[in-house]
Amino acid sequence: MKIFYKTRATATGGRSGHTALDDGGLAFDLARPGTGDVGANPEQLFALGYAACFDSALSMVAGQMKLEVTSKTSVEVGIGQRADGGYALDIDIYVETTGIDTAQAEKLVDAAHHACPYSNATRNNVDVRLHVTAI
Repeated sequence: MKIFYKTRATATGGRSGHTALDDGGLAFDLARPGTGDVGANPEQLFALGYAACFDSALSMVAGQMKLEVTSKTSVEVGIGQRADGGYALDIDIYVETTGIDTAQAEKLVDAAHHACPYSNATRNNVDVRLHVTAI
């Protein structure tokens, strides 16, 4: 695989610590969900990245399909305990499109789901559900 871009982040203190890009471009204090502490958690950060990446994949694929469309992508990321005692993510992707009908929107979202690097990373090991609304 030819690598187009690579970045690095470092975390200290786990879910109650701090994480930052090594280049200094972005940093977050972290807080465990439900504690009331100020800070982000890894699931929120994953949701941010996945939403941006998926929406970008939609735009790229729409261009390839010669579709005039605008989109908005929201991603919900949950975490839960597996039967074996480990933990796993659970993901819902919500896409709203404007400018195309429902059938076209569903084809676009499916194609974007196969192009998006986050979708490719999670495929067959994380439950991901797609929800499409054509406006």
